[in-house]
Amino acid sequence: MNYRKFLYPFSILYDGITAARNFAYDQGWKESSEYEIPIVSVGNLSVGGTGKSPMVEFLVSFLKEDYQMAVLSRGYKRKTSGFLEVRTNATAKEVGDEPLQIKRKFPEVIVAVCADRRKGIEALRSKAELIVLDDAFQHRKVRPAISILLTPFDDLFMNDCLLPAGNLRESRKGYQRADIIVVTKCPDRVAYAKLQEIQFKMQLKEYQSIYFSKIGYQETLHGVSETLPLNYLKDKHFTLVTGIANPDPLVTYLKHQQFQFDHLKFADHHHFSNSEITQLQKEELIITTEKDFQRLADRLGKHALYYLPIQTEFLYEREAAFKKEVMRMLEYFRKY
Repeated sequence: MNYRKFLYPFSILYDGITAARNFAYDQGWKESSEYEIPIVSVGNLSVGGTGKSPMVEFLVSFLKEDYQMAVLSRGYKRKTSGFLEVRTNATAKEVGDEPLQIKRKFPEVIVAVCADRRKGIEALRSKAELIVLDDAFQHRKVRPAISILLTPFDDLFMNDCLLPAGNLRESRKGYQRADIIVVTKCPDRVAYAKLQEIQFKMQLKEYQSIYFSKIGYQETLHGVSETLPLNYLKDKHFTLVTGIANPDPLVTYLKHQQFQFDHLKFADHHHFSNSEITQLQKEELIITTEKDFQRLADRLGKHALYYLPIQTEFLYEREAAFKKEVMRMLEYFRKY
């Protein structure tokens, strides 16, 4: 039984509060800052994992070829405060696991954390020609040049309701602020007719476009100092350790590969205690996510710990179209 439905009266109250806030921004009563350099916002309407980090990494992978760019995150659950530029030798406690992951993957790109996005942008604007804001769809103090909204295939925003009865951070109407909507975590085999049905139900505005993507898994395992082929796990029993919002796609993928494993599931961005680390050190072989690897590698030392990298893959060969649209919008911003 879903007991959250009994919380619906509180969702009505929450709707009133968030709607009043958005109305104030829409009317110009609350200030929303614009900048001379383009700001690209990536976010979602719901709580939980929608694939923001893979999307930010995908954007970085092609935008860094044309722009001196920076990534700005709030650094969720970090133990520090204020503005901090991320270094490759930082720890997840200092800067957060996702910013650290991005910096280690793209060491040539500036990555910073700051809860106050405007303060962070001010600190970066002299160093970068473009800034990507991670998890900033509700951060209306900044008006981005491009707003990319993510919504997962199995939990579409138009089928959900507000917190606490549902998972939405604000009304479904908030999708109208997005320039591009990406339906993430689509199944490997999904009928094109199903995607058309989703697009029809979403009722896009004339200025909006939609894309569909899935999680792509690489064929290599990455450790602290070595990489191994994925088939190294064949005929081995390992422990899967996850501390992400939704590990189900990874679990499904590994089961589809017919691997044998136990799954230790923790909350999103979980900070592992000393006793938990001690227990994990008893495991012979641990596979984890790239985000969890940032929090575990320094503490498990030379233990047999590996992660399976993931990436955003667009369905129906739409990757080129997505890149072209983003670049077109950035060129328009630079002209006007």
